Amino acid sequence: MYVPGSNAMADVDLDEFIARRAAGHLVTVGPDGIPDATLLPVLLDGRGGVRDGARPRVLGHLARANPHWTRIAPGSPGLLVLTGADAYVSPSWYASKATHGRVVPTWNYTEVHVRGAVTVHDDPDWVLDVVTRLTERHEDHRERPWAVRDAPDAYVRGQLRGIVGVEVLVESVEGKAKLSQNRSDADRDGVVEGLRAETDPSSHEVADEMERVSSSRSHP
Repeated sequence: MYVPGSNAMADVDLDEFIARRAAGHLVTVGPDGIPDATLLPVLLDGRGGVRDGARPRVLGHLARANPHWTRIAPGSPGLLVLTGADAYVSPSWYASKATHGRVVPTWNYTEVHVRGAVTVHDDPDWVLDVVTRLTERHEDHRERPWAVRDAPDAYVRGQLRGIVGVEVLVESVEGKAKLSQNRSDADRDGVVEGLRAETDPSSHEVADEMERVSSSRSHP
């Protein structure tokens, strides 16, 4: 990933980023050299390893009908792309437009790339554990959370036959936050104001991230 110095995310908190962005694109290359990519729900495994220095694992699952998993050799390298909020930035929002006019459109975004060895797990118990943990993560905050155990066991076991598990053993994490860090304070303020005036939630989230980054730069 191309990361200019001003856009580098130092010490990426992968757990926190995955907590906010619960799905990512898993990219691998098959034996014929053709890349495959699938968007899948993921979680960071923090049990029995992260605290004692072992490398963390990102876990998820793929549909059995998806040929992607059949093309992953055990332990082959993979890339998991976790994309944060993104938004178009109009040059009309820059204060410097009125001064010299030398401005062009751009796109602001946050993204994290996770690289590591990929392993497919075709074990129903392994997959059940991942599905249960993913479900708990997305249901626990609800007034009436649904649990895997709410469905008949035979039905759940039947559904598990339709998916396979996937694991990425994390070898490197790289983050990029392109949030107008190269612009003046006045230009950044104009972008935040412009994004706040947009109607889509993603633009508002980018504005939040811009303000957070500006605040961290002002108060190291």
